[in-house]
Amino acid sequence: MLNINAIAPDQLTDESRFNFRCYPGISCYKSCCKNIDIMLTPYDIIRLKNRFKMSSTEFLLNYTNVFIDPKSGYPFVFLNKNDDEEKTCPFLYEAGCSVYEDRPATCRYYPIGVASLKKFDILADGITEEFFFFVREPHCKGFNEEKEWTVAEWRADQGVDLYDDMNRGWKELFFKRSLKVEKLDERKAKAFYMACYDIDAFKSFVFESRFLEVFDVPAERVEKISKVETELMNFGFDYVKFILMMKETLKLKK
Repeated sequence: MLNINAIAPDQLTDESRFNFRCYPGISCYKSCCKNIDIMLTPYDIIRLKNRFKMSSTEFLLNYTNVFIDPKSGYPFVFLNKNDDEEKTCPFLYEAGCSVYEDRPATCRYYPIGVASLKKFDILADGITEEFFFFVREPHCKGFNEEKEWTVAEWRADQGVDLYDDMNRGWKELFFKRSLKVEKLDERKAKAFYMACYDIDAFKSFVFESRFLEVFDVPAERVEKISKVETELMNFGFDYVKFILMMKETLKLKK
């Protein structure tokens, strides 16, 4: 039962309703963890690397691969798949997901997908609109269950709201980017990758190089980014906005 509230048939709002339930024992259990490309967000990486008690550099090396968008030059990080016939998630065990409490945002959203649109007009650079859609796969039987949700209820139940909040600054890098900006060169792409995904390398860059001699960062913020990873993550987003000349998020020392 779906209420799309007079918007396009393939777009859902927070109030759209649907039936779904996934549980051990359903015939398709764990099928959605096979042969799927999972793009990791910066907050996904923080949660997973901390779960395994390893540095972000080590996690990225062991569990991910990088895709460089040919048009923008932006780097995206994808979770590796096992080298088996079904191309399963590396965290899928016989009993189910071994990282369930720290599973990525994509997994939390399923069977809902989220997309963003940037609409341009004469008076503004653009307005970003987010919408949801169903990820319907032939193997999934969850839609046949009686449990009913709104999209908002599902997001809250799966804990994905926190992930959306944490990754908001990262998404802005894609949708506040001017159409006139040229494709990232290799140097900027590497800086983007480090600041957004390899948070431990970025921390070393900030505190073990001349970074704080070059940039005028308030002492209070320096204290926060030295102790709280999510604060450092957001600082990384600001750094990328600065080097891509999107916004004057940082100031150089005189």
